[in-house]
Amino acid sequence: MTQVDFYILQDGAPEAPPLFACRLVEKAYKQGHRVYINADSAAQLRQLDDLLWTFRAGSFLPHAVYAGAADAEQPVLLGHAVEPDGMADVLVNLDSAVPPWFGRFSRVAEPVGAGEAARSAGRARYRFYQDRGYTLNTHKL
Repeated sequence: MTQVDFYILQDGAPEAPPLFACRLVEKAYKQGHRVYINADSAAQLRQLDDLLWTFRAGSFLPHAVYAGAADAEQPVLLGHAVEPDGMADVLVNLDSAVPPWFGRFSRVAEPVGAGEAARSAGRARYRFYQDRGYTLNTHKL
């Protein structure tokens, strides 16, 4: 069964969830995991594409914006409103909703921003997983 981890961020800045996602992806990548980041919007997708090159001095995470099955071999893929083919490792969900295909991944990371709208959406996602019997882990950062 998919392992679901919620990361409750205290930083209220709008860029906090994408920056946290980059750090999380870096850790997963270094451990040999393949990662798919599900962005909340096309604008956030572009922001993540840039951040994965620049979020930390000396950082570089090989990645691509998902455009189809040909990209499936990349270790880190980014997407928005698209279901990836062939991924089955780590999903970092930055969308306000749970993607219907989350169950194909062995792990799901759910960063939750500090704003009230982000907390409310996070609570709704938490209830979604809980109602379906998933074991949930919560990390307050």
